[in-house]
Amino acid sequence: FGDIMFNPLVDSFEKLSDSEIEGKIIDLSRKFWMTHNPSVQQQISVILEMYKEEAKARRASAMVQRTKKNDDDGDSPLDNLINVS
Repeated sequence: FGDIMFNPLVDSFEKLSDSEIEGKIIDLSRKFWMTHNPSVQQQISVILEMYKEEAKARRASAMVQRTKKNDDDGDSPLDNLINVS
């Protein structure tokens, strides 16, 4: 994460579960559309993007872990595609 954003209104993501992150995204999206103040929408948008990036990073990390586990188990989907005679 080279571009870690900082916002004093956002706690550390490490303390939040994946479902809490998703809940925050839903809540902030709802609040974004409830307000008609462009300044508030901009602030919500920045924080919302931070949560979305965290969720995306967690999904990518989970996918890498699953792929690594499958490789370690010898269950790679490519195993049956490669035939060396």
